[in-house]
Amino acid sequence: MYDVVIIGAGITGTVLARDLSAYHLKIAVVEKENDIADGATMANSAIVHTGYDPKPGTMKAKMNVLGARLYPKLCEDLSLHVKTVGAFIAACGEEEEKHLDILAQRADEREIPYRFLSGDEARKEEENLSDGVTKVLDFYTTTVIYPWEAANACMEVAMKNGADLYLNSEVTGIEKNEYGYIIHTVKDDLITRTVVNAAGVCADRIAAMIMGDPGFEIQARRGEYYVLDQDAQPVKHIIFPVPSPVKGKGVLAVPTVYGNTLIGPNSDFIDDPLDNGTSFDGLAYVRQNISKTLKNIPLNRSIRTFAGVRPTCSKHDFIIEEAEGFPGFINAAGIESPGLASAPGISRYIIDELLSKRLILKEDPEAVLTREAPVVLSELSTEERNEMIRKNPAYGKIVCRCEQISEGEIIDCIHRVCGARSVKGVKKRVRPGMGRCQGGFCEPLVVNILARELGISPLEVVLDSEASRILESENRK
Repeated sequence: MYDVVIIGAGITGTVLARDLSAYHLKIAVVEKENDIADGATMANSAIVHTGYDPKPGTMKAKMNVLGARLYPKLCEDLSLHVKTVGAFIAACGEEEEKHLDILAQRADEREIPYRFLSGDEARKEEENLSDGVTKVLDFYTTTVIYPWEAANACMEVAMKNGADLYLNSEVTGIEKNEYGYIIHTVKDDLITRTVVNAAGVCADRIAAMIMGDPGFEIQARRGEYYVLDQDAQPVKHIIFPVPSPVKGKGVLAVPTVYGNTLIGPNSDFIDDPLDNGTSFDGLAYVRQNISKTLKNIPLNRSIRTFAGVRPTCSKHDFIIEEAEGFPGFINAAGIESPGLASAPGISRYIIDELLSKRLILKEDPEAVLTREAPVVLSELSTEERNEMIRKNPAYGKIVCRCEQISEGEIIDCIHRVCGARSVKGVKKRVRPGMGRCQGGFCEPLVVNILARELGISPLEVVLDSEASRILESENRK
């Protein structure tokens, strides 16, 4: 029997699993997909928002501020890639400038540093800032991370400390029993004392399995992005328009930790919460609206477009609470932006304020919450690379030319705890296929490496889900 079963292996669920693994608890994470971080965590803007935007008095504001302040230690402990780029909130005209004053007041109340710049001052730092921008509010401590890396590192730590991960295990039902709860999945039945529902766009359906009417609904919103080549780099800071109650933070430009630039997203409600395809109209909206704050954006240097689906709650706030009448069943629902930034805060709140009332939380002195960074050959000195290649010649075989990823790095990510089991899993962990050719040269090589290291036929290698086999049959003997 488990002490805690977490439903959902996105950033919320994996950070919580890592933090809970510090205690003498038996933990499981249940995920319906073939890998962790395959939902909203897979496709977001990668920003650790400092906490200036959410409305006062909301759970969203509380968790954002706390989570952002916990991130530096989390990044240090897990050897994560992180980059301080700052965030320009760009106002066009007097009416929008008034909203900058509101954001600044919230920042003062939450002790978040900022500065004001005139439009001309801001353009000296960002030459592609639109001529229509009249004033900028700069949150200069804002950082970007690599969300998949963060989720994977947290799950790796949790599993090394004894947590179990059940992939391809969609939850089909939940029952209350004398011990706590029975979680029925398509593969296993898990008995647990407590449950944390961190199921993203499916959180209302998971809650309804035990509560009937959970008292909230989750609507799926799709956000579509362009990814610009590393050589483009039109901005140095994150560039936001003034946020809107309807469209959220709007269409923005984000310099990533690896040198690409994200342009997007739109924000459209969709009927199918699993529909993460891009659309003609959605990308057209992004192209049109980025011009409000920026000029000369080289969208012709785009190497990829993608879409992410995020949960929007009918309560217009994060729901982080024990379900009424169901002790030990905790909902962590409606975790939309700034969910990535809030994840460490949400984890601490669930542990300290909710689970502590249901479980004995005794720290495990043998638990290790840090992670040794994987080898990233391109980040090493020439001497360090040569030494790695001398020890293991696989590091000398470059598989992905665009990102300079070696066979040794790919093998490592397959055999690490919570390792890759698909082409997309390898891509999320060590980035082959993330460059200019988008896997045109390296994907066949990755397929063969996966097949060899997993001891399966190349015909069994999948792109992502269990049903996404890449090769149909052999065409020659």
